[in-house]
Amino acid sequence: MRAVVYEKFDELPTIQNVPDPTPDADSVVIKVEATGVCRSDWHGWKGHDADIELPHIPGHELAGTVVEAGHNVKNWKKGDRVTVPFVGGCGHCSECAAGQHQVCDNQFQPGFTHWGSFAEYVNIGYADINLVALPPSMTFTTAASLGCRFVTSFRAVVDQGKVCAGQWVAVHGCGGVGLSAIMIANALGANVIAIDISDEKLLLAKSMGAIATINGARQSDVVGMVRELTHGGAHVSLDALGHQTTCFNSISNLRKRGKHIQVGLMLAEHSLPTIPMGQVIANELEILGSHGMQSHRYRAMFDMISAGKLSPEKLVGKTTSLSDSINALTSMDSFEAQGVTVVTDFQN
Repeated sequence: MRAVVYEKFDELPTIQNVPDPTPDADSVVIKVEATGVCRSDWHGWKGHDADIELPHIPGHELAGTVVEAGHNVKNWKKGDRVTVPFVGGCGHCSECAAGQHQVCDNQFQPGFTHWGSFAEYVNIGYADINLVALPPSMTFTTAASLGCRFVTSFRAVVDQGKVCAGQWVAVHGCGGVGLSAIMIANALGANVIAIDISDEKLLLAKSMGAIATINGARQSDVVGMVRELTHGGAHVSLDALGHQTTCFNSISNLRKRGKHIQVGLMLAEHSLPTIPMGQVIANELEILGSHGMQSHRYRAMFDMISAGKLSPEKLVGKTTSLSDSINALTSMDSFEAQGVTVVTDFQN
């Protein structure tokens, strides 16, 4: 099969022909119909993820069709249209027993712990508890755009932040994660403020439901402006980028007893951010992480999509080919792409 492979970190990947995957007893092989290009893939390619062994195929935001299943797989068969969380649970540890597959002790992550979906086929482990059936009306491109960004934002806003109507929500960073969070918080009736350094992305944020925007490149006091717009601070604030500045600002712009949700990965030089801990203590703030979403929570998200409250297809910025995905991956740190880039052509 054709696949994007890198043999060294931070060196240009290449298109290679590699053996087709075969399922083990508990896994399935999926023909990849679409896969998103995510900043998490960029972090992996840069060498920021200790789980990756070289040579490696990236990609974790995927949708496709089951073509082969292991002999222990009971819930899935050839021809099923599926997607998968980017963190898969083992189904046997205490976290999985509690329904928290996203923090499984033995988690499976396509594109990180195993070869991923920048390829014609991908092998997905622990299939019975991790695969998600796609609604008949959902395209593979839309399903791939849910990937890790939309579902992680859904869990961050709905399950971790417990956002409700009338609250003020600040979203720092308007890439795929941030735009997803804006759409979801707006659908819940919250008042959303979007913060970014790109006017184009802020314009897109408004189209997703943000009622106000702040350009951090021109506004010297982002925290003060959020506090002014929200009449005292955000109830919930998300760092959707994963940068020391956005993390600090997200915590600092909260009102008393507010919640900061860290969604963007904090890696490399941003792994040890400065935290205004005095404010956290005095104002009884909450600092929460959000790491993927369990397969059993997809139904709630699909219900909101089918009801017309969420439109993830609007987040797709462009589609591309497997060959061109190399440039899309390696240039992600330039932050030029708007919305989600999805690979849909695996022959070119």
